[in-house]
Amino acid sequence: MAKIIAEGKTFDVDEGTNLREALLAQDIDLYNTGAKIFNCRGHGTCGTCLVQVEGSVSVPTAAETKRTIFHPQAIHKERRLACQTKVLGDLLVTKFDGYFGDGDEFIWTPGGLLAAQR
Repeated sequence: MAKIIAEGKTFDVDEGTNLREALLAQDIDLYNTGAKIFNCRGHGTCGTCLVQVEGSVSVPTAAETKRTIFHPQAIHKERRLACQTKVLGDLLVTKFDGYFGDGDEFIWTPGGLLAAQR
């Protein structure tokens, strides 16, 4: 089992679990603004589930690599597409602002929502 800490929640998942599915199953708000409605539903083509992960995860898939070579994801090499990421061990997950999660301001951190988001 792997432990994920995101948006102030701590939960366990099986190793190999898809990060997007794990976050959504915990009602964690993965998408910003219009991306809540308009996203690719986990196919790796829209790039709106961009998150910062600290911990053990899979290597980028071909779909993720293709999507993240373009702006705006390309400028955040430390961030990953949750839909293309497999959990391999304990993780801390952070979401940033911007349509794609490509901004510089936190939306939520492992510790929880920021005061402005509550």
